[in-house]
Amino acid sequence: MFRYNLASQVLSRGGVISHPTDSIQSVGCLPSFPGSVDLLLKMKRRDINKGLILLASDLIYVLEYIDFSSLTKPDFDKLAKLNPNPITYIVPASKSAPRYITGGQSTLALRVTDNSVVKFLCENTNSALISTSANISSLQAARSTLKLRVYFGNDLDLVLSPKQVNSKPSTIVNLLTGERYR
Repeated sequence: MFRYNLASQVLSRGGVISHPTDSIQSVGCLPSFPGSVDLLLKMKRRDINKGLILLASDLIYVLEYIDFSSLTKPDFDKLAKLNPNPITYIVPASKSAPRYITGGQSTLALRVTDNSVVKFLCENTNSALISTSANISSLQAARSTLKLRVYFGNDLDLVLSPKQVNSKPSTIVNLLTGERYR
């Protein structure tokens, strides 16, 4: 519990951490710190035009980023539903969603999860998390603390150790069209 409290404090100060999720190990920060997002993109050597996933334990943490005007009640219910298999939905972005989240598109990627680590971090920072795989772009996601250090050296402010169950990235589905991207 101490490490989770520390992770929440690091995130709340604009830090970049690595933590387990409901799919693979993540590198993340809070979306309210553009400088942290910029650092995360540089660490991963990731193009800003790819956008990033918002990860949340409840839709309340992402309401400001979503354009709900084109969502139906069934769309909203599907988005809010916790799935046993991680599903990231592509949803319409609000006008206030930052470019670093949307990649300059009119949509963004969002996953709601009941993962205990993500839930703790969201509740204790009162925010969604920026989430991206813990790797250098095009390399395999880290599954160990050693691999995280190989990829990122001392650039991460804190590491919550990977879990054995972190093995596959989430499925990505367009919420409105049902098109599956991964």
